[in-house]
Amino acid sequence: MKLGLIAGNGRFPFLLLDAARAEGLHVVVAAIREETDPEIDQRAATDDQIAVYWLSLGELSRLIETFHKEGVTRAVMAGQVKHKQIFSSIRPDWRLAKLLLNLRTRSTDILLGAVAKVLGDEGIELVSSTSYLEPLLAQKGVLTARSPDEAEAGNIVYGLGVARAVAGFDIGQTVVVAAQACVAVEAMEGTDATIARAGQLMSSLGGDPSTLERRLTVVKVAKPNQDMRFDVPVIGIRTIETMVEAGASCLSVEAGRTLLFDRASIIERAGKAGIAIVASPR
Repeated sequence: MKLGLIAGNGRFPFLLLDAARAEGLHVVVAAIREETDPEIDQRAATDDQIAVYWLSLGELSRLIETFHKEGVTRAVMAGQVKHKQIFSSIRPDWRLAKLLLNLRTRSTDILLGAVAKVLGDEGIELVSSTSYLEPLLAQKGVLTARSPDEAEAGNIVYGLGVARAVAGFDIGQTVVVAAQACVAVEAMEGTDATIARAGQLMSSLGGDPSTLERRLTVVKVAKPNQDMRFDVPVIGIRTIETMVEAGASCLSVEAGRTLLFDRASIIERAGKAGIAIVASPR
């Protein structure tokens, strides 16, 4: 059986590729020129059950033609495609241009949902990437040796309320909180950039540190009606490194709806930095 893989940036596509190959699937990779790591070609060079086709982000028709040519009827999306690319200089083909013109808004859910419908109409079912990566989903509870302290726990409660409200509008899925005040809200820039911005903002503040709580708590949630076929919340080692640089001491994610890449390295690095990580129930 063949599986189509629409590959965005980061390590997500490689983890999905490994999981699919472990199940004996032939994988046809649609690598996005503007996003996908070129390392994907090296994987194909050492495995004749992996085929890679490079496409521009705007080439929806070519994506469909490629999957039809390879006999792909099931596909997954893995890896981020930056939302700001929609407003870049990339030229959409006629099919994508028509899709964009018919959208009432260009939020992530609506855009990717429309792409999924087009693929479905062409006989290509878009399935959840978590079907192959369920062991990577965060389990409920404290994941690190250190639990959130009282101040961090208060930040989590406050942050969950804000993050879920923001996610409900499909704006972003991450907020950064200090002393139960919202420091930064994710929009198009992504989780790590949001955390970095919060750290820069706190560093720029004057005043006596003894009277202002400087520690940051990062709260990341899934959308209220999260479609697990795309835009699944993901935490990787880079997120923890960004938290360290920003002065963040606590991370809250949603249990069962957040993928943790390289869990052992995440927990080890968080432990060394004194960061608490907790997976909260929905």
